[in-house]
Amino acid sequence: MALSTLIAQYGLIAVFAGSLLEGETLLLLAGYAAHRGYLDFAAVVAVAALGATIGDQGWFLLGRYQGRRLLDRHPGLGSKVHRALALIEYHPTTILLAMRFAWGLRIALPIAVGMSRIPWQRFLLLNLLSAILWAPVVAGVGYAFGALIARHISGLHRVEHWGMLAVLTLAFIVHLVVRRRSGRPE
Repeated sequence: MALSTLIAQYGLIAVFAGSLLEGETLLLLAGYAAHRGYLDFAAVVAVAALGATIGDQGWFLLGRYQGRRLLDRHPGLGSKVHRALALIEYHPTTILLAMRFAWGLRIALPIAVGMSRIPWQRFLLLNLLSAILWAPVVAGVGYAFGALIARHISGLHRVEHWGMLAVLTLAFIVHLVVRRRSGRPE
């Protein structure tokens, strides 16, 4: 089975799963895949926004009901959550709208919000708005990159599958290295 067929069949599921966590790499690749015609761009954006909203609501609830125990079990997360709490205290609306663009704090921010006094309804609204802003921007960058690179590299379609696999592999390795350095379990 060709990789393009796999992408067409399972790409949106991968985008949803990736968006539950920190899904920028998968969303960039999905934007590229939409440019190539393997996925529908509007569907990619909708699925990513939905997954990101659901994922962050889950992290929010975890922070709300298990925040202290979570920080006790994962002390490396504590410094990020405390930094996120400080940011939220001074600029809550701005931080919540921009939280998906805060690299390194994507999971800590909704946990911190859950530990704060911000009502869940306000977080849900700002979380949804943030996802609606984030998804087309990140997918659009992938789409635009696909258009740009296709103009400058003829025959890209013959090796693009290897390039996509290399990007995913590199992202996974970087993720493991960052987790290991921060002391979080794999």
